[in-house]
Amino acid sequence: MATGNLLYAQSGGVTAVINATASGVITEARERRIRVLAAREGILGALREDLVDTARESIASIRALAHTPGGAFGSCRYKLKSLEEDRAKYERLLDVFRAHDVRWFLYNGGNDSADTALKVSQLAAASDYPLTCIGVPKTIDNDLAVTDCSPGFGSAAKYTAVSVREAALDVAAMAGSSTRVFVYEAMGRHAGWLAAAAGLAGDGADDAPHLILFPERAYDEADFLARVQAVVDRVGWCVVVASEGIRTADGRFVAESGGGTDAFGHAQLGGVAPYLAGRVKDALGLKVHWATPDYLQRSARHIASQTDLEQAIAVGRAAVRYALEGRNATMPAVRRVSDNPYRWTIEPAPLARVANREKKMPAAFLRRDGYGITAAARRYLQPLVRGEAYPPYRDGLPAYVSLKNTPVAKKLPDWP
Repeated sequence: MATGNLLYAQSGGVTAVINATASGVITEARERRIRVLAAREGILGALREDLVDTARESIASIRALAHTPGGAFGSCRYKLKSLEEDRAKYERLLDVFRAHDVRWFLYNGGNDSADTALKVSQLAAASDYPLTCIGVPKTIDNDLAVTDCSPGFGSAAKYTAVSVREAALDVAAMAGSSTRVFVYEAMGRHAGWLAAAAGLAGDGADDAPHLILFPERAYDEADFLARVQAVVDRVGWCVVVASEGIRTADGRFVAESGGGTDAFGHAQLGGVAPYLAGRVKDALGLKVHWATPDYLQRSARHIASQTDLEQAIAVGRAAVRYALEGRNATMPAVRRVSDNPYRWTIEPAPLARVANREKKMPAAFLRRDGYGITAAARRYLQPLVRGEAYPPYRDGLPAYVSLKNTPVAKKLPDWP
């Protein structure tokens, strides 16, 4: 039997199903009699030696994680720099791992988290410390390389498509005497996957969303406004979906707020929906409403995709198997076997091919005019939003779980 402890941590923006992955990790490890520790607030908890013992949680609570959104152990936006620049922090991580006999480290996050797991694996190898590091995929942006899709995306895509379809019915009902244009903002800094998912809301030429703006295509304001007016003239109203990260031809974010950068070094964006709404109102004189769902699109567990839930659990279980097999610097990736019927499997992918890389929308998925999705995009997207994985309800509201998160006694001096 393998000896030692497994450390699991969550990173970056949480999703509707990241806790389902945690449930998969803990369940698989328990079946193999491996103790799972979890770091509070991701890599920060590991640095602070702020760990919890998941063995103190009941089987029922671990199962309930699968239908609970948020991050059960806390997440963070904290990017470690290179091994040379942040050597002391990486050494601290190894000290914590040694102190708690951590032999397997699973970091559940996106591109930057994959990079962290890769670097920790490299330092451990150079330090001759027996540690297997696994990156566990997660992001609603769907921009992770290698994997066909990222757990978290399917549920956010489902929420987006449902929300746009429902909002479109509202606009259509009121357009005669009220709002003529509605602008919906979707997350997606460099890749338009989530905005593309809104295209599933309709499939006819005059169905909403009428216009989708992608980061992969330069924003041309004059052309955009002309198309809005043309849709209103033809249909009577217009629904626009825009990725938060759309840019002008010179590379400037349309919604850049001037508020600096976040912990990962990404520009803080100020809201593209209100900007576009203001331009439509000022230039075309049309009444316009806008919405920025923000956290709602990534935390909407009440309308989660069954496909997404199954894949989230599967990558968690596979991550444990890969760790125990000694597959260092690896990530469990989703491989699509077929579109119709939709079949998929989990396969190992090297973290070196995932870390700090972004998968953007392929040209074949974007309509020729740049304002919608193609049939190929629909074939890709539709299976990912299929199935309704409803949580249990109590008194009309979802019944979510809160863990005990019993702390593990510290053994090292505090990290400053």
